[in-house]
Amino acid sequence: MSTHHFTDNNFRKEVLDSNLPVLVDFWASWCGPCKMIAPIIDELAKEYADKIKIGKIDVDANPKIATEYGVMSIPTVIFFKNGKIMDQAVGATSKPDLKRKIEENL
Repeated sequence: MSTHHFTDNNFRKEVLDSNLPVLVDFWASWCGPCKMIAPIIDELAKEYADKIKIGKIDVDANPKIATEYGVMSIPTVIFFKNGKIMDQAVGATSKPDLKRKIEENL
């Protein structure tokens, strides 16, 4: 399974109503640190495909959700479980740190 792509329109169904925990990477195409963690997000999506849904939402194309969750800096990674925020990380985060957060939030 590859990385999911979330939008303002599918966020409720794909993230909030998901049976699995969800990691959402809030990013933008012009963001250098976002580009740095993009391969990590993709690797984790493959590694954890059966345990957690991992995806991205472009804050420029989907400002409603970013505003709703108070995303002020990108990249911001937010972990959702049962429709609620469980954890988050702001800024470029290492793969070991993201893996640890995933394990803590499964």
